[in-house]
Amino acid sequence: MIEETNCTKKTPLWLISLVVTLPTFFAFLATSATNVALSHIAGAFGSTNDEAKWVVTSYMIANGIFLPLTGWFEARLGRLGFLKIFITLFTIGSVICSFAPSLAILILGRVIQGVGGGVLMPLSQSILIQEFPPDKKGNAMAIFVFAIMVSSIIGPTVGGLLVDNISWQWIFIINIPVGILSLILIPMFISDTLIDSQKKSVDIAGIIFLILWLFSMQVVLDKGQQYGWFDCRWICWLSLFSLANMFAFIVWECEVKEPVVDLSVFKDLNFTVGTILGTVINSFVCATVILLPQFFQGLMGYTASATGLVLASRVFACVGLLFIGKLCELIDNRILIAIGFILTGISVGICINLNLETATNSIVVSNILFGIGSVFALVPISALALGTLPENKIANAAGIHSLTKCVAGSVSTSLAASFTIGLAQIHQTYLVKNMSIYNSVFENHLISLKNSFLVYNEAFTATHKANLTLYNQLLDQSTLYAISDLFLAITTIAFLSIPLIFLLKCKQSIKEK
Repeated sequence: MIEETNCTKKTPLWLISLVVTLPTFFAFLATSATNVALSHIAGAFGSTNDEAKWVVTSYMIANGIFLPLTGWFEARLGRLGFLKIFITLFTIGSVICSFAPSLAILILGRVIQGVGGGVLMPLSQSILIQEFPPDKKGNAMAIFVFAIMVSSIIGPTVGGLLVDNISWQWIFIINIPVGILSLILIPMFISDTLIDSQKKSVDIAGIIFLILWLFSMQVVLDKGQQYGWFDCRWICWLSLFSLANMFAFIVWECEVKEPVVDLSVFKDLNFTVGTILGTVINSFVCATVILLPQFFQGLMGYTASATGLVLASRVFACVGLLFIGKLCELIDNRILIAIGFILTGISVGICINLNLETATNSIVVSNILFGIGSVFALVPISALALGTLPENKIANAAGIHSLTKCVAGSVSTSLAASFTIGLAQIHQTYLVKNMSIYNSVFENHLISLKNSFLVYNEAFTATHKANLTLYNQLLDQSTLYAISDLFLAITTIAFLSIPLIFLLKCKQSIKEK
C-alpha cells in the first residue's frame, strides 16, 4: 500500500538545485578537507599518524555502506523524512567532531557524520534527475558535478587555510550552520515522495553482507600499503573475507524477493555502461590526485600549499559547466563523452614525460584540460546512466552508481600508491647497473661531486656524501619513471574506453523509445 504525501510543490529549478546541493557540497568537503589536518589531529591527541588515519577511514567506511541503501531508505521514509534524518545525523556528527575530547570520540563523530553524509550524494543526484524535465537533465547533472568537483578540488585548500590560520576543529564547525540551514530550507522547497507503507521484511542478511564487505575492503585498502599487502597474513585473510562477502552480497541480492539493494538496474544497458565509464573517470581523478602531489612534493620540493594551488587549477574547468548543459541538449551526448575521454587522455599524456625541469605552467594547462575533460565526460554519463530508468528506481540506481565510483576511487588510490613504489623498485634494479666505476659518465659525475664536497669536508666524508647524493638521485629518477609509467597506463585506458561509449543509447533513441 502506498501512502499519499505532498508531492506537488512548485519550486523554481534553481532553488531546488541550491537547496539540494548545499549539504552535498559540504559532505564532500568533509572528506577532502580532513586529509590535510591529520598530523594536527594526531598532535592534538598525542596519537600516531596511523591512528589518526582512522578519522578518514571511519568516515569512508560509514559513507560507503549507506551509499547503496539510498533507494531503500527513500521508499520507507519518503524524500523529506529521509533528508531530515540524515542531514540531522551529519550535523550531530559535526558537533561531536568539533568538540571531541579524545581521538576515540572524534572517530565516533566521523562515523555518525559519514552515515549522514553517505546518502546525500546519490539522493541529490536522484532528486535533480527527477525534478528536471527530460530535455534539461544535462543541466541537472552539470549542477551536481559542479558541487562535487569544486568541493573535492578546493577541499584540501580550505582545510589547509583553516588549520594554518584557526584550528583543525573548524573543518567540522563550518558544517554545523550549513546543516541547520538545510534542515530549515528543505521542507520549504523540496517536494516529498510517496511512502511505501506496506509492511515488508527487512533484508537483514543483505545489509550484513554489505557492511562486512565494505568494512573489510576499506581496511585492506587503507592499511595494505602500511603492512606490505599480501606479505602480511592478516591482510590476505581479510582480503579473502571481503571478496567472499562481496560475492555473497551479490548472489543474495539477486535471489531474495525484497532486496535492500535492487541490482536489477544493471539490466539497463545505459546504466551498466554509464556506471563503468563513470568509475573509469573517477579512478583517473583519484589516481592523479595521488600521483601529482608525489611529483611536486616528493621530487620538486613544493610545499603542500603550493601543490594544492597547482591542483586547484582544475577549478577553472568548472567554467565548462556553464554551457555543458546546453551542449547536452544540442549534441549527441556520446560525442561529448568521447571528447571528454580524449581531453582526459591528452591531459594525462602531457604528464608522461615529466622531469625535474618541467615548467609548472605545463602542469597547470594539463590540469585545466583534465578538468574540462572530466566535465565533458561525467555530466552526460550521469544523465544517460540514470535517464532511461523508471523514476521509482532512480534513487536506488544513483546509490549503486555512487558506490561503484567510490569503490573504484578507493581501489585506484591504493593501487596508484602501491604501483608507484613497486615500479620504482623495478626501475632501481635497471638504473643501478649504471652506477659502476666502469661507467665513465657515472665516474666523472662522482668525481665532480667529491671535489665539490672536499671544499668543506674530509676525503672520507666527501666520498660518502657524493655516493649518498647519487643514490638519492637514483631514487628520485626511479620514482619519476614509475609515475610516468602510471600516467602512460591512464592515458592508454582513456583512449581504449572510447569504443565503449557508443554502446550507450543517445537522447534521440531514448525519446523514440
